[in-house]
Amino acid sequence: MARTAPHDHSLTEAQPLYWRIATQLLGELRDGTIPPGERLPGERHLARHFGVSRETVRQALEVLRHDGLVATDRRGSHATLPGLPVENPAALTFPVGARAADPGAVDRATVAWETPPPGHAEALGLAPHRRTLVHRYESAGADGGGRRMAVTSFSDVAVAEVAELARYRDRADGSTSAQLHRAYDWMRKAGLDLHHRDSITPLAGAASVRVTRRVHDQYARPLEITELVVDARQDALVYEFTLPAAV
Repeated sequence: MARTAPHDHSLTEAQPLYWRIATQLLGELRDGTIPPGERLPGERHLARHFGVSRETVRQALEVLRHDGLVATDRRGSHATLPGLPVENPAALTFPVGARAADPGAVDRATVAWETPPPGHAEALGLAPHRRTLVHRYESAGADGGGRRMAVTSFSDVAVAEVAELARYRDRADGSTSAQLHRAYDWMRKAGLDLHHRDSITPLAGAASVRVTRRVHDQYARPLEITELVVDARQDALVYEFTLPAAV
């Protein structure tokens, strides 16, 4: 009998636990929670995340390795699913100020379904105290310098029309790891043209700057707002823009 893969069948209680964990992990790989090529969390973290033993996690990873969906090398396990090409990635990186891959940096990113920070609700056209998807990003160099902190709130339009963002609503508890590197790619895939405005403001009494990014679509509907605070003494922000060719 031919061996089936986790994506060949829907999840059922009759399947072994490790098979169900493999299917759930595959879903997170496909929705971009873990982008293609990025290292997967360790077995201990995955065991806590899914509420199972490390042995079950090992068996689930072996299923995905057998089907070529996960590869393991000296750096650990990483996803091998093909990703969608990103258009002009340097022009619009999520979140604003996110670092390029740097093995020495310490990054943390989570999502929560909660009331957005003051000012975000008005910018997104949300009613007061209305909850939405909020993404938090923190990064620092290996020496603790160059710290960056960003908070992003998404609008009702973004959550409703971008399927990959909507999937986070029921599991965004503030501790769910979610880099969302491809958030802008997902928006484009949903048929949204992205227009953004970045403003940079020095913070009084501190050697830091605040960068505020507002993104809206072709209908002037707000999609997200991000506020980034970066240590200007040790770090720099570089913006690159690609202009369309003349017709």
